[in-house]
Amino acid sequence: MKAPNRVLLLGAVLLLGACAGRAPRGTLPPLAVAPAVHQAQREAALATHPDWSLQGRVALSNGRDGGSGRIDWQQQGHRYTVALSAPITRQSWRLSGDAGGALLEGLEGGPREGADPARLLREATRWEIPVTALADWVRGLPAPAAAHGPASIAYGADGRVAAIEQDGWRIGYGAWTAVDGMELPARLDARRGDASVRLVVDAWIFGGGLERVSAGAGPHGTGARFP
Repeated sequence: MKAPNRVLLLGAVLLLGACAGRAPRGTLPPLAVAPAVHQAQREAALATHPDWSLQGRVALSNGRDGGSGRIDWQQQGHRYTVALSAPITRQSWRLSGDAGGALLEGLEGGPREGADPARLLREATRWEIPVTALADWVRGLPAPAAAHGPASIAYGADGRVAAIEQDGWRIGYGAWTAVDGMELPARLDARRGDASVRLVVDAWIFGGGLERVSAGAGPHGTGARFP
């Protein structure tokens, strides 16, 4: 990674940390059932919506370098397209793929392909982003145990998921929102060792309908660069 990129990236991730704070869990009603039953109901409801999208802001860190920008995630069953961009510098990259492999575009040197999207990103950008598991974690669900191992779920005082631990990662949930009758995270913080992925969701889209999320104060777009 070039030195100027490191400086801009570090400044951007610090900005995200300063602005985000801890948002309240919103005005969701008290649970009418036990936390585990509520979570099972959520999982069943989300299973009927395999196609979804989100728009938001993300901050990445590997313990030495960090960066932030906009994220647009589109999921159609097992197929995904994840685009990250820094609006001011107009730099961006896009990862797309499915169970058969991934394609990374937008970096110097041309497109790159690989069977494992997380490894592809790590080797090309130095970012540790567990793409396949994150598709579930971002919705407040454990990823499939067959691919990512067993998961443990911790519930908050309100009975909603406060954290998921799986595959060495701990995913903390700071805010929840209601979208089309389903409860979804508005903010999460995933960490494993020095690696972290912090996400603030501005909008969820299901079935062509966009639901803006109000999860308290959050970071704004920056001029950060992605390598």
